[in-house]
Amino acid sequence: MLKTAWNVTINEFNKQNYRMSYEDILDQLEEGTVRAANKTENGWEANVEVKEAILASFKDGENTSYEGIYEGFVDKHNLPPRYFGPEDGVRLVPGGSSVRRGAFVSSGVIIMPPAYINVGAYVDEGSMVDSHALVGSCAQIGKNVHLSAGVQIGGVLEPVGMNPVIIEDDCFIGAGSVIVEGILVKKGAVIAPGVTLSKAVPVYDTVNEKVLERGSAIPENAVVIPGTRPVSNDWAKENGLSMSCPIIVKYRDEGSNASLELEEALR
Repeated sequence: MLKTAWNVTINEFNKQNYRMSYEDILDQLEEGTVRAANKTENGWEANVEVKEAILASFKDGENTSYEGIYEGFVDKHNLPPRYFGPEDGVRLVPGGSSVRRGAFVSSGVIIMPPAYINVGAYVDEGSMVDSHALVGSCAQIGKNVHLSAGVQIGGVLEPVGMNPVIIEDDCFIGAGSVIVEGILVKKGAVIAPGVTLSKAVPVYDTVNEKVLERGSAIPENAVVIPGTRPVSNDWAKENGLSMSCPIIVKYRDEGSNASLELEEALR
């Protein structure tokens, strides 16, 4: 539960209390005691109060220049980069990475340069955020997830009721993959390099011989590779045109290794 309820309008606050309210929520986000989305009996649900608080911090923030190792950079005064010490158990390797105020990074996480974790994001223990990877605002990354080089996990702040991108525990996300628009990748799934997942692109399940509805969650333990499908109109057919689409080619066994499964699927 939130320590500060966010169920009244800004006009009902004086400015000091307004600022304290979103600052309190940003503190709780960093502590991991509240999240931008929560898993419930009915599935994942966006935390509207948290999202509204983050948007309020944007509105209240004023551009300022930073000092020290961030000298020369300009951002909102109330959303500075986070600092970590050895006691945090986070390995933030030098070379241009940044974790923004209001993001939670658990002990045991490794962040390789350059990488960026935005406000409201949650990265659970044992996960790897590799070089040139983005964890967008409010994105939720589970335990022991590998985000390979160049992975783009999109941020979803608005609309406030929309779920962010969620990657559950033990997933492997291959290099250069793009996951946006609140897509849910369920536990143990393997996403091959170069796959794009969005609500606009259907996913083809060759194992169960069906097309998932647009925006559907990627099932547990699914192995997804990039594929193509023909364009339906006559002119496109005459010219041999096709569109990219994700294809589920198999499902992992409980004891299988993600990298070996992916290598086998791509052969």
